[in-house]
Amino acid sequence: MARTLVQKIIDQHHIDGKKTPGQEIALKIDQTLTQDATGTMAYLQFEAIGVDRVKTDLSVSYVDHNTLQSDFKNADDHRFLQSVANRYGLYFSRPGNGICHQLHLENFAKPGTTLIGSDSHTPTAGGVGAMAMGAGGLDVAAAMAGMPFRIKYPKIMGIKLTHALQDWVSAKDVILEVLRRIDVKGGVGYVIEYFGDGVKTLSVPDRATITNMGTETGCTTSIFPSDDVTRAFLKAEGREADFSELLPDGDAAYDEIIEIDLAQVEPLAACPHSPGKVKPVRELAGMAVQQVGIGSCTNSSLRDMEMAAWIMGGQTVAESLHMVVNPGSRQVVEHLIESGAYRKLVAAGARMLENSCGACIGMGAAPSSGAVSVRTYNRNFLGRSGTKDADVYLVSPETAAATALNGKLTDPRDLAVSCPDLSLPDRFIVNSNMMMPPLPDEKACCVEVVRGPNIAPLPEFLPLSDTLSGQVILKVEDDITTDHIMPAGAKILPLRSNIPEISKFVFEVVDPEFPDRALAKKGGFVIGGDNYGQGSSREHAALAPKYLGVKAVIVKSFARIHLANLINFGIVPLTFEHSADYDAIDLGDELDIEINDLVGRRIVLNNKTKNTAYNLTHSLSLLDAQILKTGGKLPWIKSQV
Repeated sequence: MARTLVQKIIDQHHIDGKKTPGQEIALKIDQTLTQDATGTMAYLQFEAIGVDRVKTDLSVSYVDHNTLQSDFKNADDHRFLQSVANRYGLYFSRPGNGICHQLHLENFAKPGTTLIGSDSHTPTAGGVGAMAMGAGGLDVAAAMAGMPFRIKYPKIMGIKLTHALQDWVSAKDVILEVLRRIDVKGGVGYVIEYFGDGVKTLSVPDRATITNMGTETGCTTSIFPSDDVTRAFLKAEGREADFSELLPDGDAAYDEIIEIDLAQVEPLAACPHSPGKVKPVRELAGMAVQQVGIGSCTNSSLRDMEMAAWIMGGQTVAESLHMVVNPGSRQVVEHLIESGAYRKLVAAGARMLENSCGACIGMGAAPSSGAVSVRTYNRNFLGRSGTKDADVYLVSPETAAATALNGKLTDPRDLAVSCPDLSLPDRFIVNSNMMMPPLPDEKACCVEVVRGPNIAPLPEFLPLSDTLSGQVILKVEDDITTDHIMPAGAKILPLRSNIPEISKFVFEVVDPEFPDRALAKKGGFVIGGDNYGQGSSREHAALAPKYLGVKAVIVKSFARIHLANLINFGIVPLTFEHSADYDAIDLGDELDIEINDLVGRRIVLNNKTKNTAYNLTHSLSLLDAQILKTGGKLPWIKSQV
């Protein structure tokens, strides 16, 4: 039977479950990654499982989010992460080494492997043909302990690429074109697989940009074939031995096919406040801009930086704005220095930031009040930049650099110069001195894990009762993101390993009074619309509400990773059988839900305030139900061990 790329990888890693779309399957995981904002909690959970050594082929702990050390908290967490890596057998990427997804692409990503990471943009590794998925930290901890990763068997959306991109159009415009067509919910339940003659015209960094931001469609992951382009990239990284060819069978069948003629793609921009609100740059051109940002895990590769430097060369950033640049890795920086591109960026007036996530997650470089910020990043959710009333537009490096020169949103095709023909080096500068390998067993067993005062013990959650009762303590609209639920930024991110403290900021963007109300009411229910929990994989968006007493979240539909995180932490995820029932429930209504064993698909919600009842449903497997009733995945794992 003809197979797609994803089907071939699943076949090789399948442990159990029926390989039918929508049915739960278990996969063997080859690699894991964490970053520091999610990693501290993931490793606390890993320690609680009680395994003495990671059981994956390779696991890496990266430090790239909380690198702003305004007090002891982040520095303490980094010491904790390094000592955990030494104790349990992980690679450790030291602060300042680079962004996890760029580094993993350079150092470890392999065709045909499975990778899960406690960061939603882990699918970046799909650029070399890995099946790489974002997950909650607890799922990553379980995989490191040797347990399989469970997902719903996906449908496959094939995106056929033909011809080649025109000048001044790049990979960012391709993924924006995908988002323009299917929006932020169109990928739910799918893996997006790219094929067609146009694939060979895209470099691995191009492909990685597309798979990285494919996350914003809601898909399980995105993947490209592993071909001669992949071989050349891995050879340039000194890793040709990691290459294996991975191509779809010629007559492989896809559940849906979208065709994109690369020659017809034009410069695009995602408008505030969603990656799916995409318009051509030519329709927005002339808009005054106060900030430009180039970098993030989406567009911080050598190719992207070189393009920006070439456009800026010999000129100065417009007086009306400031420009920030964060390269993706030290390898990228060393090449920029060697080629002279770094000097061009500095001379043009760009503020060169650390090789970290930085402004993308609101960690510095917040725009001014009411500003327009044009960024090459992957998300533009309300308030994510650190400035609630800022308008953030997501664009390609070409568009961002042209805008920085002119002080207004500019279509790069309007630049009065010819587009450069940039190529990747035959050999990258490889320096692994900031990537610490695992210690041998005889040394690891003697390592003491270092814990600063900011690392609080994990809360203990009790098994669920058969009846959930309480008030509606929050009602929200469609497309609530995990940034809405658990904000990031320089004030909040350092509290990731202290659940009581970080819980004070739950839903701060939506309703600042929510934490106090939740505690006063001894918990209750959250009511939401479609696509609840889209965006980041941050499990704190489930863990902190659980700490505040949230018992169930009842919505029209869920985003994949957040749904899994709710289950992991014992919050019952339910959906309205009839979407119109959402309108009949108000803040403060007293609800009762008989959940019993959660095996049946239909559950009745009783609204005691209005003396009405509504049918609810769910997508829980038998195992999901068992995990929920136990109080969450961690107590369930302990019961199994």
